[in-house]
Amino acid sequence: MTILYYTQFIEYSQQALRDNLILVMAMISYEPFYKTLAKKHLTEYHLIFKLGFSSNTLYRMTQGKNISTKTIDELCFALDCEVQDNIKHEKK
Repeated sequence: MTILYYTQFIEYSQQALRDNLILVMAMISYEPFYKTLAKKHLTEYHLIFKLGFSSNTLYRMTQGKNISTKTIDELCFALDCEVQDNIKHEKK
């Protein structure tokens, strides 16, 4: 079994289907975001109902899916923190 990153997968997509390759897309982790929420004694409920964040955005984060840099900027502003307090890059 071979692991490919997204850019490699595009080049080899046809071969990937034939050879059962695994696609690795998620290299951004939102683990620091949840630590920041806990440190500031906030909940997702507060972000959604008090600060107006989309529940879909928070759902995407729990699933490790992409969110926009604009959303990351808004989280940094709302939580009064830096980017690294919300996301980190992980090599898989």
